Amino acid sequence: MSESENTVHHIILVEDDPKLGQLLEQYFSSQGFTVTLEANGALAASLIQQQQPALVILDLMLPGKDGLTICREIRSQFTGKILFLTASDDDIDQVAALEIGADDFVVKPIQPRVLLARVRMLLRRTSSNTPDGKQRPLKELSFNALRLDILLKHCYLNEQRIDLTPGEFDLLLLLAEHAEQVLSREELVKKTRGIDYDGQDRTIDNKIASLRKKLGDNPSLPQKIITVRGKGYLFVPDNW
Repeated sequence: MSESENTVHHIILVEDDPKLGQLLEQYFSSQGFTVTLEANGALAASLIQQQQPALVILDLMLPGKDGLTICREIRSQFTGKILFLTASDDDIDQVAALEIGADDFVVKPIQPRVLLARVRMLLRRTSSNTPDGKQRPLKELSFNALRLDILLKHCYLNEQRIDLTPGEFDLLLLLAEHAEQVLSREELVKKTRGIDYDGQDRTIDNKIASLRKKLGDNPSLPQKIITVRGKGYLFVPDNW
């Protein structure tokens, strides 16, 4: 495991649904996290500021004080990650949360395993918030033996530099940033090349094949970057 996953991280879960709160508290505790559960929004801000956890999972609608208000109050004094977990799928709520300093926004219902992947992704990021609430640029991502230096666009496997083209690095980074999420060829072409996928362009497939070869992922039975038939490609963080 990477250093970040060997660390015992503290999570404060602000959730007023007792059944969901208890379920998530038990699940994250079983995965090696220290979890503090708080149901009252009016008490959450002071608790977060006092304990300074690695990550806060914050509901949007809470008794006493809503999640957006809590996020706004703590962001300038809290350098950890903030993930909103809410039943609201309103784009306005999501934009508002991200603009005031949230790091991620997840809509209920969600499987605990998927939420765990999102949490681990946030905790892998080496960026942090400055005291004025602004984000420092993300510097690197790491997944066990794989490390991506984003600023220099360097890739390391077992601390050995892997020679990737800029296009290969950009594709690998995009997949890694969406670990455990299937990305279609359409998305990958659009985000890495800025053009629409015409249904015939094999550039992405060729780069995937090259990445597998360079990164030691068996092309006959890939385990790290897998093909999801009819849907696209999936980066598997635990297999590096």
